[in-house]
Amino acid sequence: MFKFIFIFLVLTSKVCFASSMKMIGEKGQIEDVTKVITVKMFDNYYEPNEINVKKGETVKFLVKNMGELVHELNIATKEMHLNHQIEMAKMVEHEILLANKIDKSKMKEMAKKDHAMAHKHANSVLLEPNDSGEIIWKFNTSAKLEIACNVPGHYEAGMIAKIIKN
Repeated sequence: MFKFIFIFLVLTSKVCFASSMKMIGEKGQIEDVTKVITVKMFDNYYEPNEINVKKGETVKFLVKNMGELVHELNIATKEMHLNHQIEMAKMVEHEILLANKIDKSKMKEMAKKDHAMAHKHANSVLLEPNDSGEIIWKFNTSAKLEIACNVPGHYEAGMIAKIIKN
């Protein structure tokens, strides 16, 4: 019975996560990119702090962490950010996320036990100071989205950028 419940919970969580991701858009393909936006992350704010997109548009975000702290660029709804903050707090608790460093070997090891610790989501990039990354995202839904950093304390400090759909 325990095996059945465990398998059910694992499959249900994957289906729920996949459906919530579809609710906000989907990973874009490089050949479909119609706009490139450079986003700089400073300590607790983004530049630009407002992003304009069109429904159906595929955007390539070039992301650079200009701050002295670890930061994240995550595309999601406010509710999804609040839920993701629990995972991020767990990463701090397990000393995967430090103020200015990501312990990638510990992250990889913890991800074997808890896939959320891998922090490999198509709508998100987690960067150490002076690191760069990219996200290609297709905005094919009408969900109200925002960009946010979910490192503990950063969202609360206002590290949020508005996504405006035209």
